[in-house]
Amino acid sequence: MKKAIFIVPLVVALDQATKLIIKRFMAPYETIEVFPFLQIVSIRNKGAAFGLFSNLGNLPFIVISSLAIIFLSVYLFKSSGIKAVALCFILGGAIGNLIDRLYLGKVVDFIDFHIGRWHWPAFNVADSCLVIGMLLFAIGFGFTKNECAIDTGA
Repeated sequence: MKKAIFIVPLVVALDQATKLIIKRFMAPYETIEVFPFLQIVSIRNKGAAFGLFSNLGNLPFIVISSLAIIFLSVYLFKSSGIKAVALCFILGGAIGNLIDRLYLGKVVDFIDFHIGRWHWPAFNVADSCLVIGMLLFAIGFGFTKNECAIDTGA
């Protein structure tokens, strides 16, 4: 875990730096074509993934994110190897999006993949790191035995 912990502030810094650039240099909904399948777009997301539950307000997302960060932090200190790396990516992504919710009341999204008129919902660096972390975590479960067993400490 100790070797992987540097990932958390790295993810948060990269996430917040990219969001700052978007907020500073792009108007809301402005787009910049990067490739025929990728554009940068300035979006503010009040909901969860894909804008779901945006009508709930910000407080539930702040509470759930804060609880998840606490849980992940505790689990991180008990983890090693690929699982620790995975948890650091997840933790960094969760913190990055929580910062937006606390200071802006919404999350800054800006990466827009598309094929023709079909667009994947816009996302950000924190979201990308959350997905990378979840994939690594799933891989980590594949490399160890008895991971699903609950250790009661007894």
